[in-house]
Amino acid sequence: MAELPVIPENVTVHLGPPDSAAQNVTLSFADYIKNVASSEIYPTWPENALRANIYAQISFALNRIYTEYYRSRGYDFDITNSTAIDQSFVFGRDIFDNISEIVDDIFNDYIARQGFIEPLYALYCDGVNTMCDGLSQWGTVELAEQGYIPYDILRYYYGDDINIVRDAPIENVSASYPGVPLRLGSAGNDVRTLQTRLNRISANYPAIPKISAPDGIFTTETEDAVLEFQRIFGLTADGIVGKATWYRIQAIYNAVKKLNELESEGLTLSEVEKQFSGTLAFGDTGIDVSVVQYFLATVADFNQKVPPLAINGVFDEQTRASLLAFQREYGLPETGEADEETWNRLASVYRGLIASVAGGGVSAEAFPGVLLTLGSSGEDVEAVQTFLGVIAEVYTEISPPAVSGNYDAATENAVRVLQGLFGLPESGVVGPITWALLAEKYNEIENGKLRAEFQYPGDTIS
Repeated sequence: MAELPVIPENVTVHLGPPDSAAQNVTLSFADYIKNVASSEIYPTWPENALRANIYAQISFALNRIYTEYYRSRGYDFDITNSTAIDQSFVFGRDIFDNISEIVDDIFNDYIARQGFIEPLYALYCDGVNTMCDGLSQWGTVELAEQGYIPYDILRYYYGDDINIVRDAPIENVSASYPGVPLRLGSAGNDVRTLQTRLNRISANYPAIPKISAPDGIFTTETEDAVLEFQRIFGLTADGIVGKATWYRIQAIYNAVKKLNELESEGLTLSEVEKQFSGTLAFGDTGIDVSVVQYFLATVADFNQKVPPLAINGVFDEQTRASLLAFQREYGLPETGEADEETWNRLASVYRGLIASVAGGGVSAEAFPGVLLTLGSSGEDVEAVQTFLGVIAEVYTEISPPAVSGNYDAATENAVRVLQGLFGLPESGVVGPITWALLAEKYNEIENGKLRAEFQYPGDTIS
């Protein structure tokens, strides 16, 4: 599910009921709507009635696509031509000229409830042979003949709290699944989406524990919620969100929110807006660029086809060249930009490399590949606490936490102070850049390169 609805360049239609072995056909969204309108309404109707009906047809179809109604159920199409559940679509039929002109004018407009972003599930029926709670197609003719404009016709059937969203962007809509499994330590907008959905589902299924801070970091809280969801809905309970779990969560979320019903609970912008920065490109700067460079530098140590680079927080030509080589080597589109797909693959490759060479014990090794935050536990947390204890001997602003292996509030506070001392965002989370800082300072102190003022240097002075 994208942040905001867009008009898909193409739509795939199943020519039969969902479970039938019927043909799929793919065509442009505008051509699909022209076919539906030509199959369901009469070109001789008043233009205001035609426009009102076409707005409803567009919105209904977009609701199916935006919520991935069928794709979240494992189907390889966006909508069917079964009139019992979807819209009439007659493959290969002729299109009426006036309907074609209207669709060309408004195919990227749709209906939405005020305050909500999803395209309205604009239920409608013919109003003669079938009746429903939504728009009556023949009823629109009577209203148009009475002088109603399209917006007023739609308000008559769907209520006063609707808007017509105009000139929505046209894009190639891709599947919402991030492409790699989400697990403990993952981070980003996909994790935040996952957390938001699980929290809403838990209102209907209270056995699923609430995630106290849906902040885009896959913590043990998130893992516990995923595990319980998987148990309830008969999925493999491994705490990892692969494709099957991702789409099952989406299907249940759609259901509890009633997103595919006329009286939907609605989606607000805050529920889908991105928290993390988007695509990183040449000229960008900051901590996110440093993270990409850190991962690329590690991959370069293992793969000579990826050139090494400096970790300087600046997306320069060296970074772009290294990223292009990575994309080429791992079968990604060679854009030279760190988009969501590239980021996910980069993090996944990094984790695989670190896992293949991981050793035991506390040492200033490379970032373990898993974000460490409040609630994390294990040897990596123990390492962070050990690093902090040594660093605190010199940087006395830091209160060293106990070496327990449990990422508690004391550990989080110590990490925040460390980050503040060295100009990093004070998140309290140990990601690759904070880990690198911890390792650097730990090594400097342990190797005698860094001493506090008036501290005995360890060597006889003569």
